[in-house]
Amino acid sequence: MSLIFTIFALVFLTELISWIGKTVLLEFAWDLYSRLFMNASYTRQRQLKAELLTAKKELLQTSAQDQFAKWAKLRRGVDKGLAELEKQNGELASSKTAFSLKFNTLMWVFTTGLSFFVGWWYRKAAVFYLPPGWLGPLAWWMAFPFAPKGSVSVGVWQMACRRVIKVGERTVKNILVPSEPVAVPVEMETNSKSS
Repeated sequence: MSLIFTIFALVFLTELISWIGKTVLLEFAWDLYSRLFMNASYTRQRQLKAELLTAKKELLQTSAQDQFAKWAKLRRGVDKGLAELEKQNGELASSKTAFSLKFNTLMWVFTTGLSFFVGWWYRKAAVFYLPPGWLGPLAWWMAFPFAPKGSVSVGVWQMACRRVIKVGERTVKNILVPSEPVAVPVEMETNSKSS
């Protein structure tokens, strides 16, 4: 793939991720990951919750004064179940936090980091050349900072692609979600005729 399309695809991917939202992507990826690799932990958590609800229901139906031994045994079971559920919840929460950190790092590497790397690696390369004399004395700006004179640099091309994609996004949003009409106040004419 040529440099011009590679940079455009990279900028488009970055903007697409920002449109969807990193939190939405994180939740989707976590859901997929947890279904594939942590199914046993979630099954155990659901089982603990069901057992705990059953034990609490039985505890509430048992009189603490009339059946103290049974009530105390149920109470210890509920407390033990709560402790185990808290431990399971903590493990799942720490797993999600670790996954979130890795996911966000990966997202940064594939968007911002890759964009910086491509800009640095091709800093002296011309994405494409402009026709001679096309922009006159401003042609040096298109080659800024290190590209050959009369060309468009990677940094300028990334900036142009990002701007075009953002304008396209705004246009699509305006077409799909038309703005609400604004009510314009109408002044009523008063006839001040003296009779």
